[in-house]
Amino acid sequence: MQSLRGLGVPEEKVYSNIAEMGNTSSASIPIAMDECIQSGLIKEGSLVLLTAFGGGVTWGGTVIRF
Repeated sequence: MQSLRGLGVPEEKVYSNIAEMGNTSSASIPIAMDECIQSGLIKEGSLVLLTAFGGGVTWGGTVIRF
């Protein structure tokens, strides 16, 4: 993924569930976060970058400390 290389983020640190879940619209980030928490990928103190895009070329992102 070109955008990951530009950010210097290795692909193994990126979580995506679209192949299993499909487009879940506004629930995408909460569902993915729950899956990551349940599997232990996100733990207390983790630094997490959340990004999303939608119709009309809207996009957003934030960084949180969990």
